[in-house]
Amino acid sequence: MNTRFLICLLTVFSQLSAAYGQLTVEDCQEKAKANYPQIKQFGLIQRSAEYNLSNAGKAWLPQVSLSARATYQSEATSINIPAMHLNMGLPKDQYQAVVEASQLIWDGGVTKSQQQLVKASAAVEKEKVEVELYTIKDRVNQLFFGLLLIDEQLKQQETLQHELKISYERTVSAMENGVANQSDVDAVKVEMLNNEQRRVELQASRKSFREMLSALTGQSIQDSISLVKPLPDYHSVLTAEVKRPELHLFDSQLNLLEHQESLIRSGNYPKLGLFIQGGYGNPGLNMFKEGFSAYYIGGIRLSWNIGGFYTQKNNLNELRNSRDRVTVQRETFLFNNNLTMTKQDNEIEKAREQLRRDDEIIQLREHIKQASAVKVQQGTLTVPDLLRDIDAESLARNQKSVHEIQLLMTISDFNYSTNY
Repeated sequence: MNTRFLICLLTVFSQLSAAYGQLTVEDCQEKAKANYPQIKQFGLIQRSAEYNLSNAGKAWLPQVSLSARATYQSEATSINIPAMHLNMGLPKDQYQAVVEASQLIWDGGVTKSQQQLVKASAAVEKEKVEVELYTIKDRVNQLFFGLLLIDEQLKQQETLQHELKISYERTVSAMENGVANQSDVDAVKVEMLNNEQRRVELQASRKSFREMLSALTGQSIQDSISLVKPLPDYHSVLTAEVKRPELHLFDSQLNLLEHQESLIRSGNYPKLGLFIQGGYGNPGLNMFKEGFSAYYIGGIRLSWNIGGFYTQKNNLNELRNSRDRVTVQRETFLFNNNLTMTKQDNEIEKAREQLRRDDEIIQLREHIKQASAVKVQQGTLTVPDLLRDIDAESLARNQKSVHEIQLLMTISDFNYSTNY
C-alpha cells in the first residue's frame, strides 16, 4: 500500500468518524479554522513579504542608468589668443550620452532596516488573522454546547415520556377498576402530547444548530452524530495564564514600531558607493578636441542628505506616542479580560454548588413521585397531583443536565479567555 493511498484512506475514515461516529469540540474548532476563508491570508501575507524582501535586497545589486541629451545654447565658451593665432570655442550645439553603473558599499543600514520592517509588518498582519481566527473558537463553542444541551433535554423528554406512558397505563387500569375516571386519562394524554410537542421543538432546534455547525466546519454532520462531552479541565483565575493571540498582536505592533524607528535613524546616515560612467558626446571631456569622442569616469561617491534631521525628532516622538497607545490598548485588554475571567470563575463555582444539590433534589422528587403513584392507585390522590409531581421530578433532572452543560460551557469560556 503506497503512502498516498494510505493518507487518502485515513482521511476518509476521519471524515466518516466525524459524520457518523463521535465528535469533540476540539475537532470542530480545528475544522472550522481550516474551513474559514480568512486562513488563506497567511499564504498571501507570506508571499507579499517575500516579494518585498526580495525588492529590498536588490538595493545591493549594481545599478545601471542611461541618459542622453542634445542642447543648443546662445553662447558658448571660447578662447581667443591673437599672439598665438589661437581661436577656439565650444560648439553651441552639444550632444552627450552617458551610461553609469554604480555599486552601493554602505547605506547606513537602510536595507537591513527595510527588510526587518517587512518581516515585522508581515508578523503584525499574521497576528491580526490569528485574532480573527481565534473568534471562531467561541462560535464553535456556542454551537457545540448548544447541541449538547439540546441532546440532554431530549434525553429528559424521552425519560418523561416513558414516565407518562406508565402513568397513562396505570390510570387506564385505575379507571377500569373504578378508581379513576376518563378525565384523569385525558389529563395524562394531554401531558404526553405536550411533551411530544416539546420534543419536536427541540429536534428542530438541534437540526438548526447542527446545520450551522456543519457550515462552520465545512463538513456534513449527520443527525446520528454523538457529541463527546469535554472533560472539565479548569484552572482557577489565580493560577491561569493568559495566552490570547491579542497579546501576540500587541507585541508584534511594538516590534514593528521599533523597526520603524530604526529605519528613520538609518535613513539619515550618509551613503557610500562606487560608480563608473561611460560617455560619448560632442564635446567630450577634452573640450579642446573637436568632434565626437568617447570617455569614462570612475570613482567613489559619498552622499548625505541631512534634510531628514529636520523631522527626525518629531517622527521619533510620534513613534513613542504610538507605542504608548499600543501599551494602553494592551493594558485595557488585560483589564477587561481579567474582569471577564473573574465573572466566569464565579459562574463556575455557582454551577458546581448547584450540581452538589441537584442529586439530592432529584432523589427527593423521585420519592415524592413514587409515593404519589401509590396514593393514586389507592384513590387517595388525584391524577393531576401525580402529574405535577412527575413534572417536578422531570424539571429537577432537566435542571441538573442544564447545570452540567452550563458548567462545561463556562469552563470552556474561561479557557477561551485564557487560551489555555
